[in-house]
Amino acid sequence: MKMKSLSILAAAALFSGAVTSCVDDLDVTPIDPNVTLPETVLDSEDAYAQLLAKCYVSLSVSGSEGPDKDPDIDGVDGGFGQYVRALFYMQEFTTDEALIVWNDKTVMDLHTFSYTASDVFVTAMFSRIYYQISLCNEFIRRASASEFAGSENIKTMIAEARALRALSYYHAIDMFGDVPFADENSVVGAVGPDQKSRADLFHWLDDECADIIDNSAIKGTRQNVYGRLDVNFVKMIRAHLNLNARVYLGLADDAAAKEYYDVAATMSKEVVAAYPALRANYADLFCGENHLCTDEIIFGVQQDGTYTQSYGVTCFIIKASCKGGDKATAAALGIDDGWGGTLVTPEFISKFDASDVRYRFWGAGQDMTSSQSIDVLEFDYGWSSYKFTNLNMDGSAPAIINFPSTDFPLFRAADAYLMLAEAQLRGASTVSAAEGQAALNAVRNRAGLGNGTYTLAGLLDERGRELYWECWRRSDLVRYGLLTGNDYLWTWKGGLQSGRSVDDKYNLFPIPVSELNSNSKLSQNEAWK
Repeated sequence: MKMKSLSILAAAALFSGAVTSCVDDLDVTPIDPNVTLPETVLDSEDAYAQLLAKCYVSLSVSGSEGPDKDPDIDGVDGGFGQYVRALFYMQEFTTDEALIVWNDKTVMDLHTFSYTASDVFVTAMFSRIYYQISLCNEFIRRASASEFAGSENIKTMIAEARALRALSYYHAIDMFGDVPFADENSVVGAVGPDQKSRADLFHWLDDECADIIDNSAIKGTRQNVYGRLDVNFVKMIRAHLNLNARVYLGLADDAAAKEYYDVAATMSKEVVAAYPALRANYADLFCGENHLCTDEIIFGVQQDGTYTQSYGVTCFIIKASCKGGDKATAAALGIDDGWGGTLVTPEFISKFDASDVRYRFWGAGQDMTSSQSIDVLEFDYGWSSYKFTNLNMDGSAPAIINFPSTDFPLFRAADAYLMLAEAQLRGASTVSAAEGQAALNAVRNRAGLGNGTYTLAGLLDERGRELYWECWRRSDLVRYGLLTGNDYLWTWKGGLQSGRSVDDKYNLFPIPVSELNSNSKLSQNEAWK
């Protein structure tokens, strides 16, 4: 069952917060002064479990009372300010995998690379990252100082909170570069945290992940309660971190990053060993019953049509891929109706063979696999994806269709297979060429394709086909040097229908102006000054 066994209601009362400047002191202040404070109720290990649930559920919802009521973060709309939705905006709408035709605020600026440091969606992502970090810091601080700190149960929960914090710091280093830093030992109430360089944060985060893995109290947690992370969650963070070391550390070339590729390969290899076979049916991984896919999904951000409702996560992904009023498409997705707006570029669709089981696109108008002349911003001609659905595994519609129950697969074993192959090609000595080729072939064979050409360019395309709309594309394109510049163009890149070169500063998002104004210790990323 999903993690309803960890009560989110009590945790919500304990840790509901509105943070005007999300990193002003990385503390959490209750909205209602009459709300019971944590120190008065944290009188048992069960109470700490409820508090930990808030650290988990903050990835799923924007607040504690319904899908868009009373969001945790002041000044960020509860509908679009949810963690995974903000992540999708940053990691997908800036790439060839997705664009949006809405005119809400500045959302189109993401795909055209015309956003600024005042952009509301960039601010929403930054705020969500640091709200999540503040929750985890507070849990670690309180649990470590509690009378129960010596129990194995509390040690496990502290390790989980550290892992969740590591995830958000990974997103921070990946998207924002030089960022504010605070941990459980930081002074609460200070003017603001110091800024840590991207390189320094890289090394801290790598050491933190290694320590959690080496001293792991979370080895078997996932098997105990679905939705709680295990050690493979941390290995995936460390693998992604080290695979991107050349970018994060500003190294000259792959040869200079070899030691980090060794780590990425080792972590990926261990995850592959834990998941020696991929799930046979690709579509199962993205349906309303994908919580049953523990044979491949390492960690999913939970959604439930009854208990965990959100206008973010897969509710946004599924409903925005279906035009409003298109009842036939809505029924095919297992939802009541769509919102429309999220589309796929023709350049990305053209990467798929028709025989690929991952080719899950639909649309109207011209043939998107061959024509790039179509204006995809014309709503009637746009193509979208039905990769994510709310259907049951047998294709039947669920009982609840207004809010999907499809979890978002934040980490999947197939990603580890592809990282293993890429790390080997980039020079890792901890994996052989045969192992890398076998990992790539396993992914392609599941898709109904033959063995693939084992090259870096081929791996980038394979990652796109396997992981599209799972919030990895922007990072992948940056690692390959293709997000900016003019080496790879796609429809409306840079605000031109045929695509055009984009300034390299967009390899990072700017630190939001609101944070610079509230913390004098922060400075803008160099390229954005």
